[in-house]
Amino acid sequence: MNRIPASRALANTFEIVKMVGLSLRDVESATRYDGSPLLKVGGAFMAGLAMHPSAEPATLVVRADVEEREWLIEDAPETYYLTDYYRKYPLVLARLSRLHPDSLRDLLSMSRRLTLPKSRRRK
Repeated sequence: MNRIPASRALANTFEIVKMVGLSLRDVESATRYDGSPLLKVGGAFMAGLAMHPSAEPATLVVRADVEEREWLIEDAPETYYLTDYYRKYPLVLARLSRLHPDSLRDLLSMSRRLTLPKSRRRK
């Protein structure tokens, strides 16, 4: 029985995120130091796979301000969540298996909007 290595399986899961993300202006694909895929805007992190052990497998992590994050979690707790590790950052976790394509685009658009000021500071 052939098994796909976990890191490659996660990268394949990220392909849809990448496709949607790259359709947004100024978004670029990159790879973290550990080989996991992510999206950036102007060199600043926008979205990626949650790699901390506290996150569930196949979880997307994106920028979110605290109010939006709380609203997302309250509105759809089966899709959006946080762990103690991620709580201290302006991020939200999303279960990729539960994200509708329209929701994914909205989520990535929100993260892009929040990343733009950080990317401008890098220039």
